[in-house]
Amino acid sequence: MRFSLLSLAVLPLASAQLNKLAVKAGLKYFGTASDVVSVKALDATYASILSDRKEFGQLTAANGQKWFAVEPEQNVFNYTYGEELTRYARRNKQLLRCHNLVWHSQLAPWVETTNTTAWTKESLTKAMVNHVTHEARHWRGQCYAWDVVNEALNDDGTFRDSIFLRVIGEEYIAIAFKAAHAADPHAKLYYNDYNLESPSPKVTAVTEKIIKPLLKARVPIHGIGMQAHLVWNRAPTLDNMIAAIDSYAVHGLEVAITELDVRIDLPESDVKMQIQKEVFANATGACVQRKACVGLTVWDFWDPVSWVPGVFEGQGAATLYYANFTKHPAYDGIMGALKNGTKDKWHHHHY
Repeated sequence: MRFSLLSLAVLPLASAQLNKLAVKAGLKYFGTASDVVSVKALDATYASILSDRKEFGQLTAANGQKWFAVEPEQNVFNYTYGEELTRYARRNKQLLRCHNLVWHSQLAPWVETTNTTAWTKESLTKAMVNHVTHEARHWRGQCYAWDVVNEALNDDGTFRDSIFLRVIGEEYIAIAFKAAHAADPHAKLYYNDYNLESPSPKVTAVTEKIIKPLLKARVPIHGIGMQAHLVWNRAPTLDNMIAAIDSYAVHGLEVAITELDVRIDLPESDVKMQIQKEVFANATGACVQRKACVGLTVWDFWDPVSWVPGVFEGQGAATLYYANFTKHPAYDGIMGALKNGTKDKWHHHHY
C-alpha cells in the first residue's frame, strides 16, 4: 500500500504534460520554439523533451524559416535549416507554426542593401512576393499557421521603418498576406509582434492599421500573434492580457501567444522566480479564459539555449527548465493555470 501511494506522488513530476493539460483545457496546443540544428547534438535530454507530444504539441523553428536561412541569395532557396525542425514535428505528430515570411530583421544581405536605390517599388515587390510564394509553397499543407508579417509596428503605433515600408509603402503588408494565402491556402495567416499583450497605442494600431484595412480589402488574415517576451517585474496583468486578446477577437480573429518567455534580472532569487511563475501563469490563464486564444508557445524551454542573455545584458533564466533540466516554479504555475482553466470551462459548460 505504501508503495503505491509513493508511486502516485512521484508520477505527476515524472510525466510531461503541458500540452496534454492544454488540450484538456480546450486549447489546440501548448508548444515551444526550438533551434534544433544547434541543440540536437548537444543534449539527449533536451531532444527527448522536445519530441514528447504530451509536453509540446506544437513546434516553431526559432530561426530556420527566416529569410537569411531560406533565401540567402536572390532566387536561391535553401530549406535545409528549416527542415530540421519541421521533420521533428512530422515525426512526432506535432503541429507546426511556421515563422516567418516578411520581417525587417535577419534578412539576407541582398535584400537589406543600404543603397535603397538598388530597389524600385516594382522590383522589391516582385522579390518579396517571390520569397513568400516559394517559402510558403515549400511548406504548403504542413503549417497550422504562418507568421506572415512580423513586427511591422513601433510601440507608438506608427509603422516601423524597414526596407519594405520605405520602398513599397504600407501596402507591402496586404501584398505579403495575399501571396501567402495563394501559396498555402489552408494555413492560418497571422500578424505577429511583441508588446501586444496589454492595451497601448501599438495594440490599437494593430486594429486600425492592420486588421481593419486587411479585412476591408478582403485580404485573408486569420490571427494575431502576441509574442509575449515579458519581463518579470513589469509584465501585464491577467486583465491587461484578456483585454488585448478581446481587442483582436472582436474582429473575428483568433489569437495565440507565440514567443512566451519571462526574463529576470540575474542573479536568480526565490522571490524573482515566484514572480516569474505568476507571470507565466497569467499569460496561460488569459489564453485559457478566452475562446479566441488557441494556444501558447514558449520561446524555447531550456535556459542554456534561450536568446535572452545574448540580447539583454544581465538578464536571463527566462524559460521553464534550468541547465540541469530541473523545472522553474513557472512550470507548475502554467500547469495550475491550465488545470484551473479546465475547471472554469467545465462549470460554464454544465450550469
